[in-house]
Amino acid sequence: MAVLRLRTAPDPILRRKAKRVGKIDGSVQKLIDDMLETMYASRGVGLAANQIGVALRVLVMGIPDAEDETVHEYVLVNPEIVKKGGQREVEEGCLSIPGYRGMLTRSEWVKVKGLDRDGHEVRLKADELMAQALEHEIDHLDGILYLDRMKEQGTLDTLTEIEAGEAAEVAAG
Repeated sequence: MAVLRLRTAPDPILRRKAKRVGKIDGSVQKLIDDMLETMYASRGVGLAANQIGVALRVLVMGIPDAEDETVHEYVLVNPEIVKKGGQREVEEGCLSIPGYRGMLTRSEWVKVKGLDRDGHEVRLKADELMAQALEHEIDHLDGILYLDRMKEQGTLDTLTEIEAGEAAEVAAG
């Protein structure tokens, strides 16, 4: 496993729609392992493959459990949102836009389908941080940054610089 270089805006790969993975082979398995290591080393809760320069529809997440502080790990290949509902205002940051965060509206809950690292179909229903992270990372795979969502919602003026010690608290992916 390796910690890979994060791509930051305005790198053009962040604006490209990622391609579907045809077959989960050894190279995709290595990509997943490297993405997990990179996400944890960067203190993020999610990472999309294009954030490390690979235009494939792969995302990883490490969602902390509020009750016992364990981290639940998720890997999704070819993820897609099949349903979502409600709205909530959230503060969001991004490993590809370091040093900033802003307020935007995300769904209260999402239902997502995709494949796990072994190629088995997975369906997830998520709320709160996990729903936010899923929307954020799937947006990345579609070439969308959270700043775009803020602009659509007319809230780009809420973008603020992060104090040095706060960076880990808001990095969504």
